[in-house]
Amino acid sequence: MNERAHLVLADGTTFEGLARGARGTTTGEAVFTTGMTGYQEVLTDPSYAGQLVTMTAPEIGNTGTTREDQEAQKSYVSGFIVHELSAATSNWRSTEPLDAYLARNGIVAIAGVDTRGLTRHLRDHGAQMAAIGTESVEVLLAKAKAAPSMNGLDLTGGVTTREPYVWTEGSAAWVPRDATTDRPRAAGHGSEPKHHVVAIDYGVKLNILRSLVDHGCRVTVLPATATAKDVLAHDPDGIFLSNGPGDPAAVTHAITAIRELLGQKPVLGICLGHQMLALALGGRTYKMKFGHRGLNHPVKDVSTGKIEITTQNHGFAVDVESLAGRCKVTHVHLNDGTCMGLETSGGGAPAFSVQYHPEASAGPHDARYLFRRFADAMS
Repeated sequence: MNERAHLVLADGTTFEGLARGARGTTTGEAVFTTGMTGYQEVLTDPSYAGQLVTMTAPEIGNTGTTREDQEAQKSYVSGFIVHELSAATSNWRSTEPLDAYLARNGIVAIAGVDTRGLTRHLRDHGAQMAAIGTESVEVLLAKAKAAPSMNGLDLTGGVTTREPYVWTEGSAAWVPRDATTDRPRAAGHGSEPKHHVVAIDYGVKLNILRSLVDHGCRVTVLPATATAKDVLAHDPDGIFLSNGPGDPAAVTHAITAIRELLGQKPVLGICLGHQMLALALGGRTYKMKFGHRGLNHPVKDVSTGKIEITTQNHGFAVDVESLAGRCKVTHVHLNDGTCMGLETSGGGAPAFSVQYHPEASAGPHDARYLFRRFADAMS
């Protein structure tokens, strides 16, 4: 059924398309990601909570969906925007077409949009609140204008685990499934874990947890509300600060906990964890015009001069000048010079962080060495 739908930005810019996925109206921050692949990982990345995600690749859905590509147990995007949603699926791993997947997971989507024009508009005028639906343009515009800005929003409570749990699954779970049992075929993880890591879940991706296991870690995952006392009660060898959605400055309880943990155990932070580490050190963060989202962002390691191609997904960044004398900047983005990594050894235990995703999923594996660096710090 080709039911007409519209995407309406808060500034009044309107795009017409076709309703796909779940029916209804949804609001969120309109953003774009330049990844040519990995749409299911985008849909299930908790860092995209509260956002209407535009895929800049012209055709989406031609490899279907599969359980192995989930980055969380459910989808978190507020809406999905594509140019062409493929009706055909060609992938031996696929278990469900994308449109059916969107509908089953309650994701309101729109296809047939001029995503190139939309991306250029967001790049020029900035990411902004928007609405998708089959209601009138006037109604959608009013809902877009009424939607709360990302500034000041703590969204971690909607994506974090409710109870602590232990994670032991490595990347062996990605091997092909046995047709008779519908379970991943056996693949060893190697020797027993050497390190115990407490991961604070602000919206963690599953492949981050798998990557920690692959590097010799047993992982205890705690909710975003975990205090320093809660973390240290597990007597970890290291502490991991996860990615997540929203404004880092709004997650004040986490910033307090991180400040109290610094110097006690080695710390690794990714994305939101990186931003909150900077805030715990006394720095500031700011809202970017349209953020970094995609699989091809070039980052320079300042100490080695090596260039990494990285996966990124963030709309806030660290103000480097606010951290002068407090820590060392280790990585920078080659497109705009923004801070991509920090390091401090205050208190005796090192803490370091990156603004990008070394676990990729989807994306290149150039930065996986950071997990090894974390393991070495715990040793």
